[in-house]
Amino acid sequence: MFLFLPTATRSLKDNNGVTIELLHASAVRLDSTSMKTSLLSIANNLGNSQNSPQAEKPEGSVRPFKRSISRRSFLGKSFALGVGTVGAGFFINTRTARASGDLTPGDAALLRFPAALEWIEADFWLQYNELGGIPDAELPSGTGNTKYKAALSELDEDMDQYIHDNTEDEFTHIIFLDEYLISQGAEPVNLFPFATLQGSTATGVNTNLIGRRLTNLTQLTLDTSWWTRYRDPNNNPDLDPNHVFPQAVPSLNVGQHTAIPRDDSDLSNPDFVQAMANTAGFHFPTIEQGGSSLYPSLALRATSKEVLRILISIGPTETMHFQTWQDKAGNAPPLNNVMDPKTGVPVTFPDLSDGGELFQKNLIMPEPCPFLNASFFPCSVIRPTRTEGVAMGALKFLTDMGLFIGQSQAFFAFMTQLAQEADAAQPEN
Repeated sequence: MFLFLPTATRSLKDNNGVTIELLHASAVRLDSTSMKTSLLSIANNLGNSQNSPQAEKPEGSVRPFKRSISRRSFLGKSFALGVGTVGAGFFINTRTARASGDLTPGDAALLRFPAALEWIEADFWLQYNELGGIPDAELPSGTGNTKYKAALSELDEDMDQYIHDNTEDEFTHIIFLDEYLISQGAEPVNLFPFATLQGSTATGVNTNLIGRRLTNLTQLTLDTSWWTRYRDPNNNPDLDPNHVFPQAVPSLNVGQHTAIPRDDSDLSNPDFVQAMANTAGFHFPTIEQGGSSLYPSLALRATSKEVLRILISIGPTETMHFQTWQDKAGNAPPLNNVMDPKTGVPVTFPDLSDGGELFQKNLIMPEPCPFLNASFFPCSVIRPTRTEGVAMGALKFLTDMGLFIGQSQAFFAFMTQLAQEADAAQPEN
């Protein structure tokens, strides 16, 4: 079994010309005793050993990739949990992996940027799963929080299962994309050196990951205009990028809101607990609609048919997530002017059934809208899918959301470089 551990540094200059040293990681082999321990134990052991990483094993000692391993066993035993802490490990036959250089630099960039975003998604989905999902043999991190889970169940009784499965999906995306990049002789993505954020300390979190998160779920500012964008039959941001779609929950777009309990004191007011769950319920589709647009937009720049296949195969899973979560968000119980006990920021969740067709809760299929040319017959499509600047746009969207509050200058420099490289990719003949 192999896991990424830091072994080297890479120099990178930010926009101000400041040189930043980034940690790089190499795949190292766990001994047979470690392989028999639980996933959580592996995470804890690696977390304690980061200051003195194991020596890298010679290439000849790498064991072949076990193609017969089950998905459940693979997820439960072969990657170290805590995406921001120890990375995603996987079985890979390094000796037979292709390093032919067939992958163009542009195609590699088109996979590296979404791989980085999958690291980010897996990190915050893991936080949600620890508190409100199903920690189990596949995702053995955290123990759940009874009050928070109960509030989430107001949106749907199966919220915990959906959270679990979405979390699992994001981990598989990381593992596959990095494995594929390695198989093509390209550099994989590893964000665990940037896992330095505090995260929640509430009952139910994995205490070994406190202070080792990539993302911040406690200071979110959410753009919920996607709700009306997908219900508007007359406007498409690809044709009119200046059109303003109304917010489904205007107060989430003002101030900073926590989607998880920061500590146990956040759980004393039932209305505030429900407000956190509602915020999470709208955060889920806000993230996933972005992926629905990102993957097809990047695919337009691919040279390799195989890279194109990867992008158009992963992208629809993000759309499936989005449709599920926007359906659940519509079930968020209305709340009026609930105050955050720590910041005093208020939030109101309106009754969306009172807003007409643009806010109708059961309109979860994309309304037909203008596409490519306003003179054409309206078509039900993902929107937007224009490709210009899509990667930098996605990074700005996540940054404006507050997901990276507290992150380092090196993190932003690294993510910006990945985004710019993806945006510069062009299909080659």
